[in-house]
Amino acid sequence: MLPFELLIGLRYTHAKRRNHFISFISIVSMAGIALGVMALIVVLSVMNGFQEELRSRILGVAAHVEISGPADRLADWRGVLAQARQNREVLNGAPYVNAQGMLANGDSVRGAIIRGVFPELENQVADFSQHMKAGKISDLEPGQFGIILGAELARVLNVFPGDKVVLLTPQGNITPAGVMPRVKQFTVTGIFEAGMFEYDSGLALIHLQDAQKLLRLGDDVTGVRLKIDELFRAPFVTRALTQSLKGYYYLTDWTQSHANFFRAVAIEKRMMFLILLLIVAVAAFNIVSTLVMAVTDKQSDIAILRTLGARPASIMKIFIVQGAFIGVFGTIVGVASGVLLALNLETVVPIIERMAGMDLFPADVYYINQLPSRLVWSDVGVIGGVSLLISLLATLYPSWRASRIQPAEALRYE
Repeated sequence: MLPFELLIGLRYTHAKRRNHFISFISIVSMAGIALGVMALIVVLSVMNGFQEELRSRILGVAAHVEISGPADRLADWRGVLAQARQNREVLNGAPYVNAQGMLANGDSVRGAIIRGVFPELENQVADFSQHMKAGKISDLEPGQFGIILGAELARVLNVFPGDKVVLLTPQGNITPAGVMPRVKQFTVTGIFEAGMFEYDSGLALIHLQDAQKLLRLGDDVTGVRLKIDELFRAPFVTRALTQSLKGYYYLTDWTQSHANFFRAVAIEKRMMFLILLLIVAVAAFNIVSTLVMAVTDKQSDIAILRTLGARPASIMKIFIVQGAFIGVFGTIVGVASGVLLALNLETVVPIIERMAGMDLFPADVYYINQLPSRLVWSDVGVIGGVSLLISLLATLYPSWRASRIQPAEALRYE
């Protein structure tokens, strides 16, 4: 048999009241808790999705770990790569040459990072093949001076596969007229779109041997890019390689070169959790108001229960049940609606954009031009638990006040 405190508390929740305003405040409290919980789940899912999408797009173009030499020149890159591969966590590696340059096509000029790569090795450390919109990375052949451009960079230069672009590098040639920049004509062999504006608008790929000829590096490269088994182990692998490599090298990993992105996302996630938690707190204050008015409305009932032998603790439990029902029901509705919306956010956002007639996330403003969502069930559990805890705490003071009512005082004017 159920305890009488639970039965009476549920009866007070469902029974018709003389004061309908109490019912209205109860509904508002449930709606407020449901809205706060739903907003928390959706926002944290978006933050998780944004963090994962940002990481995958950055690491699809960048490397997990990079090894470079003094003055950005690495002579024995094959020996360095062989030493690095002795670490069990290193899966693959590839040499690269980095340089800054100006790309020109007619009157259109744009600065870019020029990266020289070995196509057959680059596919082992990056995901360029998955981002190619035209051509293939294997189309880069030594001596042909082909170039692959980011989609936004190609759009600004107004070029397509097969067109010619002129590359100017700051490394100059000494002539009787002075120091002149090195100029070389390249043929566009492909276009990639990583989905991250920074790379799509400022990165171009050429063959490693072409980059070495253009920059007069001989057989030297800028460094070696590594792909490791577990990307979150990058700092540990970097420290291990620092101790194992024989020679003087600079080592960086993705957590150092892109730390600001992920640190900003983590801080924003925590702050958004605290800010949106205020919605649940405001709804909890409504629970306090509801119970205070309910206690005032039920003073005679409380007095009768006390005269029948109910203890103060039992009276307190009755109103805790009534307030907890509001919190539990609002939390359940909020969790269900929040999970449903978070799982279908990529479908809902395009509908909103079509209805509003505008692009909510333009690519030239945001690093990611869509709204990703990744539901983490541990976050859902934390949000639901915190909501229930706040709701329960909100019931304590009104319930304690109800337990302090004296029967004689309550029935004096009845």
